Amino acid sequence: MMMEHRWTAVVSLLALLAYFWMGLNVGRARGKTGIAAPAMTGDPILERAVRVQSNTLEWLPIFLVSLWLFAIYWSELVAAAVGVVWIVGRLVYATGYMADPGKRSTGFLIQLAAVAVLLFGALGKIVWSLATGGT
Repeated sequence: MMMEHRWTAVVSLLALLAYFWMGLNVGRARGKTGIAAPAMTGDPILERAVRVQSNTLEWLPIFLVSLWLFAIYWSELVAAAVGVVWIVGRLVYATGYMADPGKRSTGFLIQLAAVAVLLFGALGKIVWSLATGGT
């Protein structure tokens, strides 16, 4: 079992719960605007909710793979902490974007910085271990 990666697992599930919440927001926006599926346009509220959910989905594979590789090759607790920062960034992005698309930058930059730490940290450690034959 992977009991040593419990914090990484919790953060992964929290990220998926945030994504689930964003999906529910799309449903709420549909109800509020009266725009039924499969339509994706027609009201800025719906279009923003769809874009927030879609953009998060675009980032989830990069985040989750980097999170787990960082946890395995560097530090589980650091990975989990940076993962929480990523989630906070996505939530800031979502609330900012829903209020005004011009207010999405802060959240985007927070999550970008977090995923860069995870991605390049994991990549660097793996390349280093391959180059040096170390662990």
